[in-house]
Amino acid sequence: MSIPMVSIRQVKAARALLGWSQNDLADRSGVSRPTVKRLEASDGELGGRATTSDAIRSALEAAGVEFIAENGGGAGVRLR
Repeated sequence: MSIPMVSIRQVKAARALLGWSQNDLADRSGVSRPTVKRLEASDGELGGRATTSDAIRSALEAAGVEFIAENGGGAGVRLR
């Protein structure tokens, strides 16, 4: 089973649900703040290196975020 792609909007929404700043996400994911800022400045799918996007996604999931795939109603996020 492949892991669905996560969008920048989902990352921003996840941060908002957690009350995290870009610094918080950088600290918890091990990704530099300038990289988080650069990635969030774009739109579309979370880009960057695979290890970078995996680290961001993993940090958000470890904090309790579930990424909801596009299912006709739009992709989203929720807290477990």
